[in-house]
Amino acid sequence: MRILPLLLITIILLSGSFTTSHCQDNAGADSTIIYLEEDLEILEEIFNEFGEYLGPTSDLMLMLGGYFAKSPYVEQSLEHEPEALVVNLREFDCTTFVESCLAIARTIRSGEHNFQQFTSELKNIRYHEGIIDGYPSRIHYFSDWIHLNNQKQIIRDVSREIGGSALNKEINFMSTHPASYRQLSSDSSFVDIIARQELEISSRQMYYLAKNRLPELESSLREGDIVGITTSVKGLDIFHVGILVRKSDRIHLLHASSRHRKVVFSEETLEEYVENSKSATGIMVARPL
Repeated sequence: MRILPLLLITIILLSGSFTTSHCQDNAGADSTIIYLEEDLEILEEIFNEFGEYLGPTSDLMLMLGGYFAKSPYVEQSLEHEPEALVVNLREFDCTTFVESCLAIARTIRSGEHNFQQFTSELKNIRYHEGIIDGYPSRIHYFSDWIHLNNQKQIIRDVSREIGGSALNKEINFMSTHPASYRQLSSDSSFVDIIARQELEISSRQMYYLAKNRLPELESSLREGDIVGITTSVKGLDIFHVGILVRKSDRIHLLHASSRHRKVVFSEETLEEYVENSKSATGIMVARPL
């Protein structure tokens, strides 16, 4: 998963600019928010630039994604112990890029243009029940992210309605590879909780657009849709996510790219991106509300 590099932690602490704040969530438990002053400055700049726009959330997602274009790619930025809400608007992995754009868009549309509202939106998007209660409370599988945020009416899972077919797969990658996750290695009780979550995910009927059907179904995709690319890797549901954008009447991907090490608009179409990935099997589609 996404572990904050030790060197970066050291640099932040020595600089004196690392900030934490404490708040009470809906369950009354104390949770920590980790951020830099630069994150506040970025958020304020975004509010000044886009705060008056009250159009669809999907349009705001595109605007915000474009604002963050060329931002550096970073892995494992959320892996703080104990579990805390990490805000990082300076650099992204594919999931934190989508989550940040969605949380900011919802904050703008709420009319409450402040850090507290943004962190409330981000926590609700990122965590089960919107409550931080240890490592397992974070939503780790993106198919689960789609399902839970569909229930919260933050997005709508449109994979089935736009022509998707059933995806029957056992999800168990994390519980069967605990050594790959620091928190699972250090606390075996977390493995049991994650395994129960995986059973719940596996019991659902999921839908996806198979890669060989993308050409015929591309017209049903919209700019601003959130897409999760499904994978053939055993036990895993989705290996990459991004935001859809239309260029020259074709759908492309706006995403935090590990290959390019930054947020980019893909030169290849979504169809080509999926086709060129050996493990990609198709896509799941979530539409921001």
